[in-house]
Amino acid sequence: MKTPALKLTVASLLLAAGTCFAAGALSVSREVTVDNSPATVWKLVGNFDSLDVWHPAVTSSSLNGSGTKVGTRRLLTLSDGATIVESLVSYSAAKMSYSYTIIKGPFPVANYRSTLTLTPTAEGHALMTWTSTFDAKGVPDEKATEIIGGVYDSGMAKVVANFKK
Repeated sequence: MKTPALKLTVASLLLAAGTCFAAGALSVSREVTVDNSPATVWKLVGNFDSLDVWHPAVTSSSLNGSGTKVGTRRLLTLSDGATIVESLVSYSAAKMSYSYTIIKGPFPVANYRSTLTLTPTAEGHALMTWTSTFDAKGVPDEKATEIIGGVYDSGMAKVVANFKK
């Protein structure tokens, strides 16, 4: 027969194990309206292997699988030579959205999960939303959010510039 203390210990262990996979405590969210249709903008940003085409800090991208299959990993090389390994968590061309996690990289974050989504505006333009949750690793929370926000800002500015009329 289990004692109350044993039940409490088992419940505590299960709760602790479940939090290992929880979203990070910090979040960054950016939105920008792109002067073109979501379908057209999706052609640029919707391929999991195209970050090197539209983000100024990424010089190359390569996949170890399909760009739409969950579990596919991409290796990004940054302009300073650093590399990032990311894993595709979900992908929906119909919803114009995908989510991924960082497996390894130079950013001072852990438990990083991000989603990029396009939705139509009332005017028929694309609203690009890039969000993430993560924990700071080795730096203050504010510094980690500043770094991730800067990554999003520079990438989204490049997308907007690509479609300027």
